[in-house]
Amino acid sequence: MPAAEVGISPELVRRLLAAQHPDLAGLPVRVLATGWDNLTCRLGADLVVRLPRRAAAAGLVRHEQRWLPRLAPRLPLPVPVPVRTGTPALGYPWHWSIAAYLPGRPASDCPPADPELAAAAIGGFLGAMHAPAPADAPVNAVRGVPLADRAAAFKSRLGQLGGRADVRAIAAAWAAALDAPRWDGPALWLHGDLHPANILVDRGRVSGVIDFGDLTAGDPATDLSVAWALLPPGSHAGFRSAYHAAGGHAVTGGTWARARGWAVGLAVAILANSADNRAMEAVARRTLAAALRTPPVSQPG
Repeated sequence: MPAAEVGISPELVRRLLAAQHPDLAGLPVRVLATGWDNLTCRLGADLVVRLPRRAAAAGLVRHEQRWLPRLAPRLPLPVPVPVRTGTPALGYPWHWSIAAYLPGRPASDCPPADPELAAAAIGGFLGAMHAPAPADAPVNAVRGVPLADRAAAFKSRLGQLGGRADVRAIAAAWAAALDAPRWDGPALWLHGDLHPANILVDRGRVSGVIDFGDLTAGDPATDLSVAWALLPPGSHAGFRSAYHAAGGHAVTGGTWARARGWAVGLAVAILANSADNRAMEAVARRTLAAALRTPPVSQPG
């Protein structure tokens, strides 16, 4: 995990609250989760505070603040819409957010009990989300772009795996995805980082989707890759059916082939950087196993 570039503690969060949201300053604060980009604290029973921990993420929280309130009303699963915002102060250099607490545990730690219900929930969520985005949607250089744009990074990360994975099979799966036609439809709204650690499960069922920092627009195959990360291949038909029923664009053979390539590429990226996170390493290995069991798609479109 990248090192934090600024120290964040519950005490700092209390001081920021006292300065900018004094009516909340008396609520208990405890660290809930530390990710690559953000630290999240539980604030009382009903809220969370989300603060960037490195400069590369500082702009991402602003995307969430601007766009999630507009997107959330049409999404069929709860998402962490900022209900209040914070500004740089007290030595903390970036904007930050307060959002409602969403119950559940990450699917990376607590997989859904019923894959078919999970396929319907996530397929329906993406079908609703993947609408044409406006011209001023956030730009992301590593999500929603043509797979060929990620070839150099993929090659570098694959080289880091050594004997920890079947490098030859992974390279072949990636090459097959590169052969698929490029996305030629409109730039669609994308979550951008939809993997099991960003999907919540409560009492066995998908209960929410979190971490929209990579929110962007582009090729829907980026998000559709979650089919391999979260679901067994036998649930993919239900996933695609729910996606179409919720308004998602037709998933052609080319789109599905690119989605498989995105699954492989994201799994390799996670595996190359998961030495200190066994849960994410397990996600990467499950994703690769599922993707490599799926035959390449040769249909055009």
